Amino acid sequence: MSEVIDTEYRLVSGAAMPRRPLVWRDGLLAASTWAAAAAITILLPDVIKWGATELFAIVLGVGAVILLLLAVAVPKAGRSVEKLVYYGPWLVAIGLWFAVWELLTAKLGWLPKPFFSPPQGLLHVYLTDWGRILVCVAYTARLWAFGFFSGIAVGFAGGVALGWSKRFAYWGMPLLKLIGPVPASAWIPCTFFIFPSTFHASIFLVALASGIPVAILTAAGVGQVNRSYYDVARTLGASDRYLIFKVAIPASLPNVFVGIFMGLYYSFAVLVVAEMLGAKFGLGWYLQFNTAYSAYANVYAALIVMALICAGLVRLLFVARDRLLGWQKGIL
Repeated sequence: MSEVIDTEYRLVSGAAMPRRPLVWRDGLLAASTWAAAAAITILLPDVIKWGATELFAIVLGVGAVILLLLAVAVPKAGRSVEKLVYYGPWLVAIGLWFAVWELLTAKLGWLPKPFFSPPQGLLHVYLTDWGRILVCVAYTARLWAFGFFSGIAVGFAGGVALGWSKRFAYWGMPLLKLIGPVPASAWIPCTFFIFPSTFHASIFLVALASGIPVAILTAAGVGQVNRSYYDVARTLGASDRYLIFKVAIPASLPNVFVGIFMGLYYSFAVLVVAEMLGAKFGLGWYLQFNTAYSAYANVYAALIVMALICAGLVRLLFVARDRLLGWQKGIL
């Protein structure tokens, strides 16, 4: 009843009532750009015949139809689609990118084969070589998991020791500062001589790349803990073990996660290099193998897979950080 009275008051007083838009503008623009990309793909002739051209045009057309439907539905959905509305400009940009990419490669040939591939070339790779790509992803995941998690475990333990113990830091910190600036890939000649197989050497290189930033930033985080926290805990009878696990480590977790993020990126860079040297499978091997045969469409397809995997891992790390550091909201 109060809503009706309020509405009548607005009408009588002449106050302007907010109007809900009839369509989602960015969704309509995105549908237009995706439809334009589909028309360019299917209607204009190719300079060189590429596989999956018709399928790619169908995918773009279906995407345009979905975006058109969303453009009508989103204004009626309310706040449940806020994230979709937020990424609306990106959907427009993706459609424009597909159209320009298609024109410059397949239609006009200004970016020639084999060095450049149109989007349907990458789609063709995923359709015809998906089995080998999945095998390479599995090999890369196994190698990266062994190296990354062992690296951050050792780096975290070493960083806590460096930040807590002055005697350990006296001997360990100069070595860490000496080894840290050296790229992990520079140790390849030594590691392939020391370790019995390329797989073990690659694990060591990935662990080294991921462990060093974790160790440095963990040590810095433990060393920066406010001493008053220790004094209060000791006054209440806390032991050194309690101080390490209940005070120093929780307080240093923001630094630890920064080191893990850095280690993630460094580990992927070293992973590709390590797999290029003697590995039988893996995304790094896949890149080298196809580069040797000038199959650059396969190379770009593998790079996209690697980028998606890395982005997914970064997202998982953000989720883990937000859960573990939820107590720090409003403080940091």
